[in-house]
Amino acid sequence: MLIFGRDLTHLTKKTYIFYFLGSLALLFVIVPVINMFFASELSVVFSAAQDLEVRKSVFLTLWVSLVATLFCSVFAIPLAYIIARNDFKLKNLVLGIINIPIIIPHSAAGIAVLGMVSRDTVLGKAASSLGLSFIDSPMGIGLAMAYVSIPFLILTAITGFSEVPKKIEQAAANAGASNLQIFFKISLPLAKNSVLGGLILMFSRGISEFGAVIMLAYFPTITPILIYDRFVSFGLENSRAVAVVFVSVCLLIFMVFYLLTNKRKK
Repeated sequence: MLIFGRDLTHLTKKTYIFYFLGSLALLFVIVPVINMFFASELSVVFSAAQDLEVRKSVFLTLWVSLVATLFCSVFAIPLAYIIARNDFKLKNLVLGIINIPIIIPHSAAGIAVLGMVSRDTVLGKAASSLGLSFIDSPMGIGLAMAYVSIPFLILTAITGFSEVPKKIEQAAANAGASNLQIFFKISLPLAKNSVLGGLILMFSRGISEFGAVIMLAYFPTITPILIYDRFVSFGLENSRAVAVVFVSVCLLIFMVFYLLTNKRKK
């Protein structure tokens, strides 16, 4: 008997239960997406794909999340390395703080960020003095995306750095290598798969964000907000078509990511 391409004739009945339950979990994830695609009329989907507002929102969503991910990586990756390589009294507290954006409702996360960068705050006034604004701008969108998604990069990178053998780093240190040389030439290359995975997770979480972003910037409109707006204004069919276009673009991007990461591993 073949399931998932494996010969399961040697498995016990108890093991079959795990495969059955696992299949239910897999179906729970994939069936709604498949149904969304099959329930959408091609003409409506093509119309949504040609809609200039939809195209602009998709492009805005992707590039803002990418910039936010790359910008935050400058701070998040060193933090992950410090946590992975050191034991200190407040380590559990630091890990707890990192998990806060995952734990709290994202609408609450948006309110928290808004309270820090609104126009009457220190940061808001500083931005205004430079002719910038966090409200209803790509900067605000990126900030909201980064806040809710940065834990995924940090936690995944921590796992990667934790798996780097300390003996290799110690040998490099004994040979006279500086801490920066050890990080860039040994630790980061050995943990690159986890770090890259963390970057992809942060980017993907950013492009899917709704609750935090809408608190800071309804306009310019990212695609998750546009889908909601189309649902409220025009109903399920119209919003579903936009969702199909966006999901298709996301799947294409992640297929490319998958192929690139697999090529690197080989």
